[in-house]
Amino acid sequence: MILCSRVTPRRHCKWGHKCAGVVAVLLVLTLPLALGAREREPNSVYAARRARLAAQLKAPIVLFGYTGRENSSPSYVFTQEENFYYLTGHNEEGAGLLVMPPDPGEKGWKGPGEILFLPPRDPSQERWNGPRISPADPDVAEKTGFAVTEPLPNLKTRLGDVAKDYREMYTLVAHDSDTGYPHAREWSKWLDQAVPGVALRDAAPAIGALRQIKSSGEIALLTKAIELSVDAHLAAMRMMRPGLYEYQVAASMVEIHAAGGCETEAYAPIVGTGAHSTILHFNELGAQIKDGDVVLLDVGGQYSGYAADVTRTLPANGHFTPRQREIYEVVRGAQDAVFAALKPGMTLGGRGGRSLEQIAREYMDAHGADLQGRTLGRYFIHGLGHHIGLNVHDAGEANRPLEAGMVVTIEPGIYLPEENIGVRIEDDVLITATGYRLLTSRLPRTAAEIEAIMAAARVARRTP
Repeated sequence: MILCSRVTPRRHCKWGHKCAGVVAVLLVLTLPLALGAREREPNSVYAARRARLAAQLKAPIVLFGYTGRENSSPSYVFTQEENFYYLTGHNEEGAGLLVMPPDPGEKGWKGPGEILFLPPRDPSQERWNGPRISPADPDVAEKTGFAVTEPLPNLKTRLGDVAKDYREMYTLVAHDSDTGYPHAREWSKWLDQAVPGVALRDAAPAIGALRQIKSSGEIALLTKAIELSVDAHLAAMRMMRPGLYEYQVAASMVEIHAAGGCETEAYAPIVGTGAHSTILHFNELGAQIKDGDVVLLDVGGQYSGYAADVTRTLPANGHFTPRQREIYEVVRGAQDAVFAALKPGMTLGGRGGRSLEQIAREYMDAHGADLQGRTLGRYFIHGLGHHIGLNVHDAGEANRPLEAGMVVTIEPGIYLPEENIGVRIEDDVLITATGYRLLTSRLPRTAAEIEAIMAAARVARRTP
């Protein structure tokens, strides 16, 4: 998946008698699929993150979880606000968090160092949605990892006490660029009314910086998402052939994710055939795959909140044409050039000797040309990669020099609309102390390997 947000507008149906089936498949593709309990890290990991953040910011931190009312669709399945989840591991509605700086007693604070605020139990609501953790539960400390939990209505009183000693607090403040559910805007307004005169500072940059370095538990969850995504891409290679529809390929991949335990897709699946392969965020998925097309598949699962992001480009009939192979090899060569330089201290974007994107672009410019003889770097129209984690475009400074423990995508691409050829190869990597580890290594990258898998599948389909 590329470096910008995707908003899918409503469109008129243009698939005739196939409409009902396509709509049903698209619903499967875009809705959460599995409702089982998430795997999560130990409570001690979340507590250590809160302590580190508190020591860094040196002021009270107030965060709010999502309410469960962010989406009125009947298909909506609750998923916690990412920063709140990163610090608490709590994935239920309507929670709040107060974390005090180290040694708050120096300023007169007599309360606990941190409090998780939870909604009081509502038996009538639980008849519909199931039981929720309550501050009155006898095992609430064991479940949440917080020594002190209180009913959410207590938060305003607690903040009033905090405001007696502190004139600034950290939270997620609203920005003009915020889109979608106005979480930060609503709670910033609430805080302004609850503690007037207290300056609200943005905690997002500090939390984002922490999120960029993954714990061993996060790497394990990301690996599960990636392995299931690799399984789905291998299955797509084996099923790919002219005559299928884009949505059929996507549906088979989503089914593999769901059967393996993914709760949803990391993003709306992209399966684009022919000219659609040149559209970066193509997700209409209505076209029939034609003999001679290339098909771009950018599909990744989300496992226990953690997102994979994987792309391969396949020949529809199992054989790249000479021109398709030429472009494919330029993209793969650019990716190989990046891998040769990939290590701590490099940056994903920007310019200069440490820029991996510049390495990829220079490789493209030195290899091959368009139909007018111009260099190919101009057709690499997006960034080289991004961090992945609790979001497929994870939090933090995008061009921060790479460090051990970061997990990023490397996704060069060339898109030639006039030739109906779009090629992207995207892999997920863990940055190590001396270089990197390719987390998608099980998924072939070379044209010859892809063609061999497709040829074997073709033989298997013919065998009774």
